[in-house]
Amino acid sequence: MSAAKTKAQAIIDNNAVDDGSEIQSALYELSNQTTVPNIFINKIHIGGNSDLQSAQDKLPEMLKDAGAL
Repeated sequence: MSAAKTKAQAIIDNNAVDDGSEIQSALYELSNQTTVPNIFINKIHIGGNSDLQSAQDKLPEMLKDAGAL
């Protein structure tokens, strides 16, 4: 199994698990964000989709630093 596939399988859809509300509460404690997606790269909180879109020019470097590219 590839490293990318292994990492992708570690992502949890909080609507598809029994403790999704608990996961969302924990994410709020980490990020002060209640909306999803709630994006982290290399343990750094990026924000939501609009924040990710705003960081597009930095994204390749961030993913490379995280070992995802």
